Amino acid sequence: MTDPAQYASVRYLVDDVQAAIDFYTTHLGFTLNTNAAPAFADVVRGPLRLLLSGPASSGARATQGDAAAPGHNRIHLIVDDLDAEIGRLRGAGLAFRSDVVAGPGGRQILLADPAGNLIELFQPGAPG
Repeated sequence: MTDPAQYASVRYLVDDVQAAIDFYTTHLGFTLNTNAAPAFADVVRGPLRLLLSGPASSGARATQGDAAAPGHNRIHLIVDDLDAEIGRLRGAGLAFRSDVVAGPGGRQILLADPAGNLIELFQPGAPG
């Protein structure tokens, strides 16, 4: 296992740890770091360590009744070609939670993991 201090870590509470592992590694370029399914796993992409905590994990037990509903926060993944990523993910049968939104910094779209946690795919605008 890689030293966790090398990463910025985010915990997502998920209903099904294996489904979350499959989603992030198959569709979004994460690699599996630790697999203690069905309770817990973590996946990494660059400097991001995503902690996937199932219902039996200590992370989920610590927040029972306190956790906000999934979808209020999100991880932000930068992509080179947003349109190509949208096409690739739609081709894999995934649905998006928003349309493409454009702003002064670039373009983005929201995707949900199997537990409803949001992922923002973001393509920066041309420097200008």
